[in-house]
Amino acid sequence: MNNSVGIYIHIPYCRSKCPYCDFFSLRGNYDDYKSYVAVLKESIKYWGKKCDKTADTIYFGGGTPSVLGTELICEILDYIFKNFRVDENAEITIEANPSSGKFFDFFAVKKLGVNRVSLGMQSADENELKALGRIHSTSDVNNSIELIKRSGIDNISLDLMMGVPGQNMQSLKNSLDFCISSGVKHISSYILKIEENTYYGKNRNKYIFPDDDLTSDFYLFSVNYLNNNGFKQYEISNFAVPGYESKHNLKYWNLEEYIGIGPGAHSFFNGKRFYYERDIRSFKDNILIDEGAGGNPEEFIMLQLRLKKGLDVSKYKEAFGEDLPKDFYSKAEKYIKSGFMEKSDNSIYFTPKGFLVSNSIISELMP
Repeated sequence: MNNSVGIYIHIPYCRSKCPYCDFFSLRGNYDDYKSYVAVLKESIKYWGKKCDKTADTIYFGGGTPSVLGTELICEILDYIFKNFRVDENAEITIEANPSSGKFFDFFAVKKLGVNRVSLGMQSADENELKALGRIHSTSDVNNSIELIKRSGIDNISLDLMMGVPGQNMQSLKNSLDFCISSGVKHISSYILKIEENTYYGKNRNKYIFPDDDLTSDFYLFSVNYLNNNGFKQYEISNFAVPGYESKHNLKYWNLEEYIGIGPGAHSFFNGKRFYYERDIRSFKDNILIDEGAGGNPEEFIMLQLRLKKGLDVSKYKEAFGEDLPKDFYSKAEKYIKSGFMEKSDNSIYFTPKGFLVSNSIISELMP
């Protein structure tokens, strides 16, 4: 049994709300940040007492964690170390936007153990950044990368979005080239999904988005281009120089346990799934929404198929004491023949074009 756990810390503050964002985030001032950190620390203490496992990944997500400033981030991290048993080689990630990252002291957080930074770049095209409501420039991204590297943190990830208003194949290639030449180790390249409750969702007619066929071409081109330039795909939307895959995110897909702390944060801990509502007051009152038991065969299949290596048949048997249902193979066969899936001696996995329609295929494959 795996005796490790991941810790996710949600920081629900941003300087501005991006038109595509459906995460729980708010605008705030320093007093709001201080008040929130006090609540966060109470929750960290609560979970520290309940957890007897070693934390081997810590992830600050948001929102924009870096808007809190160095002092408050260090205060949170120090409190985690005081209340949890943390592996000396733990992967500790902080998300940052280039706009706030340039004011952030990465040297200070590096001393406390932060060894990975995920930068919300989204595009290296200034017009696309404007359409996305981003408040940084490409030069801000360059400056942040150099600042992070100078601090001694070399594990840097860039977010890159496909399907942005006004995007074309050349502008996407330019963004990919920017990422590749920047010397980062990880790229999250994902397709923009327009959620109903976002500004994009409510004002879709004001923008010209690439159609589904072109967006699919963007994805397939990106997969091939990144793989040919040293970034190997390991999950639907994630690519890394070998050895720099995100250990924290892999916990989600490998059905390993993690504790999410903050409004809107989800957890899988002691075999159960639960989450906090997207509301600071209910988080302060420690009100948890129970989602029941987790880790069943259907979850295992669904999550493993998000990975490039796919569903490991022997791991399935090891986890559940039985072989994959025979009808799973018969259902998968037609997708293998049509090039959406492939199989090896011990695994079944999606091809890049299969990943584009993976949700509908997975729902049909389920026992």
